[in-house]
Amino acid sequence: MSGLLLEKEINALSRVLENPLHPFVVLLGGAKVSDKVSMLDNIIEKVDSIIIGGGMAATFLKAKNYDVGMSLMDDAINVATELIEKAENNNVKLLLPEDVLIAENISNRAKVKTVSIKEIPGNKRIVDIGALSISRFTKELEKCRTVFWNGPMGIYEIARFREGTSTLATIIANLNATTIIGGGSTAEIVTEMKLNKKMTFVSTGGGASLKFLSGENLPGVEVLLDKKSDIKSMS
Repeated sequence: MSGLLLEKEINALSRVLENPLHPFVVLLGGAKVSDKVSMLDNIIEKVDSIIIGGGMAATFLKAKNYDVGMSLMDDAINVATELIEKAENNNVKLLLPEDVLIAENISNRAKVKTVSIKEIPGNKRIVDIGALSISRFTKELEKCRTVFWNGPMGIYEIARFREGTSTLATIIANLNATTIIGGGSTAEIVTEMKLNKKMTFVSTGGGASLKFLSGENLPGVEVLLDKKSDIKSMS
């Protein structure tokens, strides 16, 4: 059974790599830029747009010299700068939030406010994307024929900080497009929202889907591909 599921995942992700319908949009969130660098490097010549939300957005905004206050960032600002340049060089549209939801702390009781990315106070942190960003991202997604999504747009574990994620999940589920959900927390979110059956494919492989799209060799994949090759050679 696991072999059949793995084969289905390989086929879905291979279509994204080899022959995606265009426009092809990659929606990325979560905390770490570094987790997704290899994947972006491998597919950047194939995509039309990259949309960045979640904790990743703070790192990209900082790379563009915005003050992001106390927002969680990784140590990949230089990497974010390089990815911004690669997107420009490949004529790939890179969309970052225009407005964000901010709070002093990560709590359901925290006071929240939506501000422009130009007005993030030093004592606050980004906890979700704002309404203008949701609208802009939605318009971009509605143009697409292929979507790969990995990572929430905000701190989804806190109910008050999940509007960006839940709204875009609903939008993606209703697109007339190939929609690939890249495992991990993103798969858990669409399953929790009962949207998983409306997606073309929901990866259960967690970070393995990112590794596959990065062009990395995965032992389980290699074994399956070898078996398929052997069957073909015998037929």
